[in-house]
Amino acid sequence: MTGWASWTTVNVFSGTGGVRTVELGVLTGDVSVHTTWTGTEAVVAVQYSGGSEWYTMAGSPVPCRSEEDSRALHQAAVDAVRQGGGGGAVLTLPRHHHHFG
Repeated sequence: MTGWASWTTVNVFSGTGGVRTVELGVLTGDVSVHTTWTGTEAVVAVQYSGGSEWYTMAGSPVPCRSEEDSRALHQAAVDAVRQGGGGGAVLTLPRHHHHFG
């Protein structure tokens, strides 16, 4: 199976502390989350909903071997943004998937 897929979830309201990005620091409020799977890794980016600039979520990219795992990673990113965190949410791998890396 050749690999390439992407997902976007819009209108994700960040939890307390927002979401940390590589380029801009912390974004807060209403954001969109986008994951692109290249076949070997997943890249997660966020933007202010309705904005034009995408920013790499801290912790991204992540080695990822399958489209299924990249979809799970996207959902984990959305959940992390909703939860927020001190200093901004960062991308972490879903615990129940072992096909990363």
